[in-house]
Amino acid sequence: MITYLEAIRLAQQKALATDPRVFLYGQDIGNFGGAFKATKNLAAEFPGRVLDAPLSEDAIVGMAIGAAIEGARPIVEMQFADFSTCGLNQIVNHAGTLFYRTGVPCPIVVRLPSGGTSGGGPFHSQSLEAIYAHWPGLVVVTPATVEDAYTMLLEAVALDDPVVFCEHKFLYYHLKAESLPDTSLPIGKARIARTGRDATVVTHGAMLHESLAAATELAEDGYQLEVVDLRSVKPLDTDTVLASVARTGRLLVVSEEWPWGGVSAEVVSRVTTEGFGLLDAAPMRVNAKDTPVPYHPDLWSVHRPTASTIAAAARRLLDL
Repeated sequence: MITYLEAIRLAQQKALATDPRVFLYGQDIGNFGGAFKATKNLAAEFPGRVLDAPLSEDAIVGMAIGAAIEGARPIVEMQFADFSTCGLNQIVNHAGTLFYRTGVPCPIVVRLPSGGTSGGGPFHSQSLEAIYAHWPGLVVVTPATVEDAYTMLLEAVALDDPVVFCEHKFLYYHLKAESLPDTSLPIGKARIARTGRDATVVTHGAMLHESLAAATELAEDGYQLEVVDLRSVKPLDTDTVLASVARTGRLLVVSEEWPWGGVSAEVVSRVTTEGFGLLDAAPMRVNAKDTPVPYHPDLWSVHRPTASTIAAAARRLLDL
């Protein structure tokens, strides 16, 4: 069986093996194999192409941008998504605008171990996909399956645009697949993870699995939820979302990020603007609580959306 984390390592291995322009850069990713071992053994297999970086996210991304300008295709690993904000200026103001300013592509991939885990606390648990999606010029992806973790990372490396690759830490060892696919939906295309007729649940990342569990719970009472996995949040596949809402008439958006100005707000805004007539009830959202992520496992378990809180929200939506 192949774990979500192993799929990311195998994608990097394949990218290194098939494209001499690719190299990996990050803190302790060489002989140590990275904080989560996503680059384990790759330094020995590809000497001189899996490089340890200084403790400066700003310098890491800046070097990667310079290498991309010269024709390389760097894959940058941030130890935690939270730390990437130390390199925010480089990512959004330099990588994101480079092609617009100069006509020179910036094909870098910035891997962000994202989302919460028990005991992670406020500095190791953030979901920053909406932050990066706010800026033009960046592609932001949120793979929720083993298969997507593999194929979307390879596609990200091949793109000429800078990609923020939000891989969820909670899924690293919780998800497994028997094999890896040869083909996949392209970045920017959502997937119907479960068909249904009574309400549409739009989600991404680890919340896909909580939403699917909620759909299973409601199926016992005869309700059929359709679950849409966005897969990427920039670009966002509005057409697939609207088509689903046209079938169900109701919309629930689930995201682990904070509610204010997040992906869930963007999805609701697009549906109400472009598909208001499709709705039989006001859209609803389920997000993490609007507080810093707590350390204590019991507090964390009620801070983030879960299958039970999603199911409860879906019941309220279906009663409207």
